[in-house]
Amino acid sequence: MATQTKSKLKVITTVFFLTITALFIALTYVFTAFVNIRLPIAANGGLIHLGNVPMFIGAIIYGRRVGAVAGGVGMALFDLLSGWTLWAPFTLITVAAMGYVVGLIAEHKNKFGWFAVAILAALAIKIIGYYIAEAIIYQNIFVPLSSIPGNIVQVTLAGIIVLLIIVPLKKASDKIFN
Repeated sequence: MATQTKSKLKVITTVFFLTITALFIALTYVFTAFVNIRLPIAANGGLIHLGNVPMFIGAIIYGRRVGAVAGGVGMALFDLLSGWTLWAPFTLITVAAMGYVVGLIAEHKNKFGWFAVAILAALAIKIIGYYIAEAIIYQNIFVPLSSIPGNIVQVTLAGIIVLLIIVPLKKASDKIFN
């Protein structure tokens, strides 16, 4: 009897994880694909988008696994479907690391100030990850410098939006799921 209960609970937990993760992959993709501005600077034009908003929310509320998968897959999917195909593997790794770190910090330090620290850590990961990606793609260590301001604006804007809404979202989520 206890084994059946544990088995059912595991199935419910797995279905919940898959459902939430799929939802946040879709939201990350949509916010990247349809809420964006192409920048006239940087080697490949650059892009400022709000895809980090649902990724950060998913990571803070549901943890590092949701953040990593939703961010990495959602944004890599955008790259694959929008002509930025060469960037997809770099995006998958970099953004998955961002989501993982934000979720990891939020899981261990579940306070507003730590959410800001988590987003700053994600910013550092983004700058370093995309610097390395551009250095590899363009075979030049100076070209990636032009993308850093756009990366800062993108993550900072997403961070501000998330920090403005995360506390009530987290409280509502805790009431529903706990």
